[in-house]
Amino acid sequence: MRYALLALLSLAVPATAREFSLVSPIACDLDGPCYIQQYVDHDPSVKASDFTCSGLSYDGHKGTDFALPSSDMIAQGIDVLAAAAGTVGGTRDGMDDVRYSAETAPQIKGRECGNGIVIQHESGWETQYCHLRKDSIAVQSGQRVEAGDVLGQVGMSGRAEFPHVHLSVRRDGAVIDPFDPDGILTCGTPDTTTLWSDPLPYRAGGIISTGTAAAVPQFEAIRANTVVAPDANSDALVIYSFLFGTRSGDIIRLSLTGPDGPVIERDVQLDRSQAQSFRAIGRKRRGDPWPSGAYTGSAELLRAGATIDSQIITLTLP
Repeated sequence: MRYALLALLSLAVPATAREFSLVSPIACDLDGPCYIQQYVDHDPSVKASDFTCSGLSYDGHKGTDFALPSSDMIAQGIDVLAAAAGTVGGTRDGMDDVRYSAETAPQIKGRECGNGIVIQHESGWETQYCHLRKDSIAVQSGQRVEAGDVLGQVGMSGRAEFPHVHLSVRRDGAVIDPFDPDGILTCGTPDTTTLWSDPLPYRAGGIISTGTAAAVPQFEAIRANTVVAPDANSDALVIYSFLFGTRSGDIIRLSLTGPDGPVIERDVQLDRSQAQSFRAIGRKRRGDPWPSGAYTGSAELLRAGATIDSQIITLTLP
């Protein structure tokens, strides 16, 4: 009852999928490599709750973030798509794709959406698309678009700490969560009535990517997919996993096995909830080069004893 009341307070206008429907606004598979990082916040307090009453949101978040796994994918040109037919109400372009920080905040004040587009739809509906790639906007004000038309490309402009397109949905100015349009939360068993014409996956946290390195990598290198793989003479062999939506108490189980058997394996317990993070384990080389041949890395994210995501990678040393 408490969550239902909170939802009604924060999402005041009910809606049904029969009145208005949406397609995914990103031309990328949301089961991987892309994913949804954050959802609309249903909790009016300083805490945050997504439509499942989980923590994949942050205080005051008014949209859904469709994310790329690494910032190097911006250059590939991943299309942002119109989620529904309508008329372009306004656009902005020309802002750089720079990760948001305290240093960049003054430069983008009042333009936190970055490069973006607003589309007006029938019956008071409106969608907004934020953080697009610089100079990628492909539509103009007054233009008619259909669902699935290319609007631009995913970027990291404005107040964005990772590459994504932020989709806001509004009706008569009120925020609507497309995953729970009536605003009445049922927590662990969310309502199956959504605004999506085809169901979109919900991942309650997971593994973005897994890789190997010669030392514990810098977080920025992981986020940019620029970590250099090890070789036979590397001082160490390291396996790491880039994670999203983790909770305090989760366990990331990492292992690396080589031609001569296990190199290293360990369970690492996460001590706090984080939107994005990484964990790494490694083993130092002693003496001879690492054995040549195939290595297999494994990452498994566990929550309350159950596996919620896993990845397998391979490495070959000459």
